[in-house]
Amino acid sequence: MKLPVSHSKFNSKAPLILVGLLLFCFSLSTVALAQEKESPAPPKPKEKPDYSSLPKNPRKATILSAILPGAGQVYNGKSWKVPLIYGGFITDIYFINYNNRLYQVFKQALSDFDDELVTDFPSLNRDGLVRNVNYWRKNRDLCYLLLGGIYALNLIDANVDAHLSGFDVSDDIALKFEPHYERFSSNNTSVGLSIKLNF
Repeated sequence: MKLPVSHSKFNSKAPLILVGLLLFCFSLSTVALAQEKESPAPPKPKEKPDYSSLPKNPRKATILSAILPGAGQVYNGKSWKVPLIYGGFITDIYFINYNNRLYQVFKQALSDFDDELVTDFPSLNRDGLVRNVNYWRKNRDLCYLLLGGIYALNLIDANVDAHLSGFDVSDDIALKFEPHYERFSSNNTSVGLSIKLNF
């Protein structure tokens, strides 16, 4: 029995239609994937650093040192640094006062010299007095900058110490130097020194 002509044509075109449908579905899926790749990902919210794994909070240590110099060092367990910080402050304040006193003395002497009054430095002319005024004023101003530097160093030290509080330094870490001997071939050898780092 012969099939009608229309059925035989349909059977011969069935694999082509199936392949066409598969290609169409594949092209749609690639277009959809391409659109997903092209669309930018939404920006992630900015995360704050997590200090919970550290024994000491660097932010807290810095704030404490900003409010009261040396308080961050006490919080970090490094109380021995507090006398160094205050020693630096006291020494710098002493030199600020010393330089300012001499600056005021020479400034008054220059003013007296300009008013043609007797000065405390009769051996100095006007240029000598001006040089002294500038010298002591410059020293005083540098001491003010040094005072700010000591304060900033106090903050940096408290912050870095708190960050390093979770850093493990155990006795298991060792660096060893050992002699090294290696044979490359029957007549070629190498002698040297090797460095071994054990964790």
